Amino acid sequence: MDAQLRALIGKHGVFTRKEALALGYHDRAIALLVRTGAWVRVRRGAYVFGDAWVDLSSNQRYAVLCRAAVRQARAEVVLSHSSSGNEYGCPMWEADLKSVHMTRSDERAGRAEAGIVQHRGKVEDDDVVERNGLSVMSGTRTALELTTILDVEHALVEIDHLLHNGHTTLEKLHDRYEKMAYWPRTLTTDLVLRLADGRSESVGETRSRYLCWTQHLPAPIPNYPIVDQHGREIARVDLAWPSRGVFLEFDGKEKYLKHRREGESIVDCVLREKKRESLICELMDWRCVRIVWADLYRPDEVATRIRRLFRDAPAA
Repeated sequence: MDAQLRALIGKHGVFTRKEALALGYHDRAIALLVRTGAWVRVRRGAYVFGDAWVDLSSNQRYAVLCRAAVRQARAEVVLSHSSSGNEYGCPMWEADLKSVHMTRSDERAGRAEAGIVQHRGKVEDDDVVERNGLSVMSGTRTALELTTILDVEHALVEIDHLLHNGHTTLEKLHDRYEKMAYWPRTLTTDLVLRLADGRSESVGETRSRYLCWTQHLPAPIPNYPIVDQHGREIARVDLAWPSRGVFLEFDGKEKYLKHRREGESIVDCVLREKKRESLICELMDWRCVRIVWADLYRPDEVATRIRRLFRDAPAA
């Protein structure tokens, strides 16, 4: 029976109470399996095996929850908003991973119930794609929908990811946005699109750019290439103000884990990064600002540090 249930999980992400009963389980047995951790109740009437669940990340668990909700939906639905964004590998920074967002394909009114948020909206043919075995909104529509449920900074983080990974383009976003004139909660959409930049590669980089905008600093260039005297690229910096002789590096734990070489310790990785910084400063005659997660909650202090390092802009 387990093999049949695992086959259902492989196909749908979860199996249902009805399917378990059909295989010979009864409610008391199901309750015992859940109590002992052998099964995990993802939502009422939908289950997975505990041995697989324990190894899933929070975003992966959310993906399973979304599949359970789609299986149990009583109408034809498409995953949308942040639920669709998760299928594109969005960072889901500080996201609500308990509510599933879906849009009804029949344009009838949706409702919110038991962690399900059904949206009503006109769905065009090119709005829906299949991804990971599910019908989800396209990267373009997903990005625009995120601006209707998230504030500017949180939406910007997710949209930068969608742009960077090629799931949409600024041109597509602006074209689709023109058809959203009467959508509710789109007052900040235009601002997010003006700030969006697919050159940013991480949550920290996007949030650093947003900090610069809120503090009225000149707009930095994301992922700026550094070339040596022979024109060879030797490095890239997170943010740069070339005319001001300053670059910014965001130091998050993920950065050192991601760029650590095989057999290299964290300490070795940090020392190599410092050596890289020194090389850039010597070659370009620039100065470096390094910030960490905590600094993002002290925007005034960070902006002051950056301004102090700025050289006077060259005459036009």
